[in-house]
Amino acid sequence: MSGPNHYGLILAGGRGTRFWPRSRKRHAKQVLNVHGERTLIQATVDRLAPLIPAERIWILTNEFVRDEIVRQLPDVPPNQIIAEPAQRNTAPAIALAAHILHSIDPTAVFGVFPSDHIIGDDLTYIEHLRPAFAAAELGKIAVLGIKARWPETGYGYIEFPEGTEAGRLETLPIARFVEKPVAHIAQAYLEAGRYFWNAGMFFWSAETVLNAMRKHQPKTAALISSLPPFGNADFAGKLTEVFPLCENISVDFAILEKSQDSVVGVACGEFGWNDVGSWNAVYELIPFDEHSNASRSELLLRDSTGNYVDAGGKLVALLGVKDLIIVDTPDALLVADRSRAQEVGDLVKRLEAANRHEFL
Repeated sequence: MSGPNHYGLILAGGRGTRFWPRSRKRHAKQVLNVHGERTLIQATVDRLAPLIPAERIWILTNEFVRDEIVRQLPDVPPNQIIAEPAQRNTAPAIALAAHILHSIDPTAVFGVFPSDHIIGDDLTYIEHLRPAFAAAELGKIAVLGIKARWPETGYGYIEFPEGTEAGRLETLPIARFVEKPVAHIAQAYLEAGRYFWNAGMFFWSAETVLNAMRKHQPKTAALISSLPPFGNADFAGKLTEVFPLCENISVDFAILEKSQDSVVGVACGEFGWNDVGSWNAVYELIPFDEHSNASRSELLLRDSTGNYVDAGGKLVALLGVKDLIIVDTPDALLVADRSRAQEVGDLVKRLEAANRHEFL
């Protein structure tokens, strides 16, 4: 177990549009079981349990999915599952959490965790969190870096010092944060060996966050500081009033890149991290048959290879097709080329533009 002043903040406000048609506003990616029996957010709480018990877990989400999260997580106090009045990116969300935690525990130290990632080795993962929490206790900002496994252009990178070895379970100074690179730069990062993927997991004290926001994001800091302490009768009403006025900015831009002297990182060893960013990522996680087909449904196959199928209890027959994503729900069917899985979110934007809210 960790110290009694250690908390976990799980960010669960995203919609997961690249997982349409299964992911909808009221049943978004984080509450789906796209891999395994537990939903993604249930698995997140499960893996943190050896370090942070459910009573010290806080979740920020949206009004559409909050009730489902409350239902799925009966051990997390319902008043700690909070629907943001508006989407304002990660910096205001984390500042809000820091305000709440500081009001109930001025010594609070917390980790920020995405609600929709998969970890293959929970025990090894937990061991990597301990040095990050220890650094946060000392007033540092700690981040987790995932050792790059291929030249990914969809992630930001953390540059560690030359000669950094993955998996040493210590914090190291950070040379810099790097935005999503083009392909040849990503290849150079992979070959250099000291560039790690930014996993979007951060550790700091509530006081550190609030001080950094006052310094680098004074408008949002002033709005958040105007909130009464959590539990006050006026808290919810005031939150509805001020939160939509906060700047829409990520914590990376708002704090991390402007506080580099205070940031340290854990160069993580392998624990099976996957951000499950698309249906193709799910395909990579599920065992294949002898023809590289992966399915959560019964298949009848002939001359078909490299397909991913999720069609509930239906028998799906494939004849002469390859490298497809097929996802069937009661009201919508997705058929896509696996290489274009990242573009599924663009289809959702088209539905939004057409006001087809029944499919959102």
